[in-house]
Amino acid sequence: MKLSWKVLAFMLFLFHSTNHFCLAQDYDTDQSEPQQPTLPKGHDHCNGIFLSYNFVSRTKEYPHVRNVSAQAWAFKSTVTIINLGIHVLQAWKIFIGFQYNEILVSADGAVLVNGADFPAPVGNGTYLSGYPQSDLETSIDTAGDLNQIQVQVELSGTQFGLRPNMIPMPKTMKLVNDGYKCPAPIHRKTSMYVCCVRNPKYKAEETKTKFLPRQKGDLLISYDVTQAYGNNYLAQVTIENNNPLGRLDHWNLTWEWMRGEFIYSMKGAYVREVDSRGCLYGLAGQYYQEMDFSKVLNCQKKPIIFDLPAEKANDTELGKIPNCCRNGTLLPVTMDGSKSKSVFQVQVFKIPPDLNRTAIYPPQKWKIVGVLNPDYKCGPPIRVDPTQFPDPNGLQAIKIALASWQVVCNISRPTKGNFRCCVSFSAYYNESVIPCDTCACGCEDAVKCNPNKQAMLLPAEALLVPFANRSVKARAWAAVKHFPVPKPLPCGDNCGVSINWHITSDYKQGWAARITLFNWKRINFENWFTAVQLEKAGGGYEKLYSFNGTLQRKLNNTIFIQGLPGLNYLMGEMNGSNPKIDPNVPGKQQSVISFKKKNRPVLNIAKGDGFPSRVLFNGEECALPTRIPIGNGNRFSANLVPLLLCTIVSFLLIEIILK
Repeated sequence: MKLSWKVLAFMLFLFHSTNHFCLAQDYDTDQSEPQQPTLPKGHDHCNGIFLSYNFVSRTKEYPHVRNVSAQAWAFKSTVTIINLGIHVLQAWKIFIGFQYNEILVSADGAVLVNGADFPAPVGNGTYLSGYPQSDLETSIDTAGDLNQIQVQVELSGTQFGLRPNMIPMPKTMKLVNDGYKCPAPIHRKTSMYVCCVRNPKYKAEETKTKFLPRQKGDLLISYDVTQAYGNNYLAQVTIENNNPLGRLDHWNLTWEWMRGEFIYSMKGAYVREVDSRGCLYGLAGQYYQEMDFSKVLNCQKKPIIFDLPAEKANDTELGKIPNCCRNGTLLPVTMDGSKSKSVFQVQVFKIPPDLNRTAIYPPQKWKIVGVLNPDYKCGPPIRVDPTQFPDPNGLQAIKIALASWQVVCNISRPTKGNFRCCVSFSAYYNESVIPCDTCACGCEDAVKCNPNKQAMLLPAEALLVPFANRSVKARAWAAVKHFPVPKPLPCGDNCGVSINWHITSDYKQGWAARITLFNWKRINFENWFTAVQLEKAGGGYEKLYSFNGTLQRKLNNTIFIQGLPGLNYLMGEMNGSNPKIDPNVPGKQQSVISFKKKNRPVLNIAKGDGFPSRVLFNGEECALPTRIPIGNGNRFSANLVPLLLCTIVSFLLIEIILK
């Protein structure tokens, strides 16, 4: 049968249209398929937590210098953490062993565990924890959803000491969560990876909820949400001193808001700066157009919060919070357990997209400091079991927080030159005092003095004179005792508080010492305390005559010392009677302390057993001298051969004369 040309044309048109339609259908189908992210190489045989580090790029930074070790390079890399095991990984933490004097500028998806700000020097390695995704679910519980079992952290920073063709890679990388062990990572040219598995010998604490158990530390901070609304919530912050020798005075607490939050009001504490400019000209001002920001307390990303004085405790607007308003003092439990806790409340407003009652994120990068107190390093907030409070109505019931996070802060021991108090040594058998070490508390201006020379020996009366006025006495004493005088003279210790430990006697049944405290600061120390550790001789502690003293045997024979009632103020430095002539006078307190030698016959007080191995003032560790007084001057070693020869010759001469 023959078809007309019109029918053929119609059939061709229909075929073309159908074919075009089908192609369009296929195109839409391809676009609707979700694109799954690819997993890094090496994960196939991992049955735990898989970590990988991938170097992306680096470029030379300005200024361009010829010295290779001084040339800066900007680098970018990616860290991937995947949970390929059967256990949920809560609050993940990793260590990256950088080795090229790196300065980390940003870490998208993580924060520094020590709470430091970017840019941060990480040349000796650094610890990172997850934010906002801190927990990694299992593939079993999520049907393999990579968004829940995997997190990628984008790193950028600066490196030094690299040749142009060199690829900078860290030394190592590992997971530091409890209960996991990691082998040495496998290195490739631009990547490294490791599979960390659970330690079968580790016994984790049984938890009844999905949150981590509360941790132990020197200072514990709890961030408890007690009320929650769509765009704001009420949180209670509790700071507890958990170290028997730790302390804070006039504390200042700071954190960083990560999602645009701001403080609307507070009770029990206050902010150093009442500032709402960040809200008015920022995203908060665009969303809360009807809000009166003159009533907003603080819109800074990093607010500084301080404790209220005691007279504000019953203030209806700022006080009425249990354990608030103590002027920033947190005493150790060994001193006064009723003053070891501080509490305040804060009302926090949120901005989109966190306008859900359950969308609550605690602030990050917590830091707390005091006046002449230990240096606390705080970790990131960790979600824990909700805190239980007594019912405010006084009934036999408990009130449970809506959500709780814990921040653990631990005391870090000061390094050389970073102390804030120091100790000098002296003894009854030596006329010279060994002062605090040169630049024990730092030396900002070392032009007119030598920061590397050993401190000069002093007469006892020089301890009452400020260092600026000691040079005359030091030179005169050196001339009398024939000590060398360095040029220029050594720098001072620059410490706000100094403590002298003087051995007053040593006999068969016991020995005694005198401890003297000098306050070179203009502030007074209320309810001061000091702790002296005598590992060998401290167990024989008998009595303090002008102070209160308690022997803490569990703390390596540490004697906890504080002032008697009425003597618990260490006054600040004051002007001399005639400021034009007399030097300033430090605040001073002292007491004799006696010890027994019963059951300790092997003690050698003069050889070092009578000098403390560690001294703390108000929780702050003090710098100790690197030498101790000896019976014959202050020389560290003596050649006994000439002394023995002289003795023999003298004996022979006496024998000859007598004959």
